[in-house]
Amino acid sequence: MSGLQCLASENIWFDKQRYDEAEKRFYEGVNGPSTHQQSSSHAGADQELVSRMKSLELENQTLHKVVEQMRAAMLKLESRVALLEKTPAPAAVPCTKAAPVQAAPAKVENSDDDDDDDDIDLFGSDEDDEEAERLKQERLDAYAAKKAKKPVLIAKSSILLDVKPWDDETDMAKLEECVRTVQMDGLLWGQSKLVPVGYGIKKLQINCVVEDDKVGTDILEEEITKFEDFVQSVDVAAFNKI
Repeated sequence: MSGLQCLASENIWFDKQRYDEAEKRFYEGVNGPSTHQQSSSHAGADQELVSRMKSLELENQTLHKVVEQMRAAMLKLESRVALLEKTPAPAAVPCTKAAPVQAAPAKVENSDDDDDDDDIDLFGSDEDDEEAERLKQERLDAYAAKKAKKPVLIAKSSILLDVKPWDDETDMAKLEECVRTVQMDGLLWGQSKLVPVGYGIKKLQINCVVEDDKVGTDILEEEITKFEDFVQSVDVAAFNKI
């Protein structure tokens, strides 16, 4: 076969441009992007940096304007404070209004007869003292009358007594009857019940209300224990203030 026929059977030389492009892409993949691509990427980054710097400059200008406005407002406020500090205090105003009141002593000094004026003042002072004393006494009398009408709080107590008989043959109904015969000013008997003690013996548990200033537990115990035929002893089971 001749050389021309060999070339005709091979198509590699006719597709050389396609193979060169494939080879270029292969080496770009191995070695990284070409210098042109790197320069384009650097250019994009530089453009982004420039845009960010412009935005920062705009923001900086805006902040400068805000600072200037705040500085101007602060200067106005300082000037107003300085003006207020220079103005007189309002407390001085009532003094000018009260000035005419001071003219009264001048008229007294211009009086022709000082002795007569002194006598009149002293007499008037006596009248004022008498009037004040009278008003004071009236108020004291009114307070005393009001206090007398107020009801007096009476201190009372509730007492629960345990009255024990001699044995189980003691008549408990008669015992309770004897206890209730104890009557005195400030004593009021209440409910009662029989409470078992043991061995068939029951004690009388009775409640009463007493006025503390008139009746005491000692008097109650003494009066109840006088019924010697029925009562062995008396104990205070409970004592409560009302």
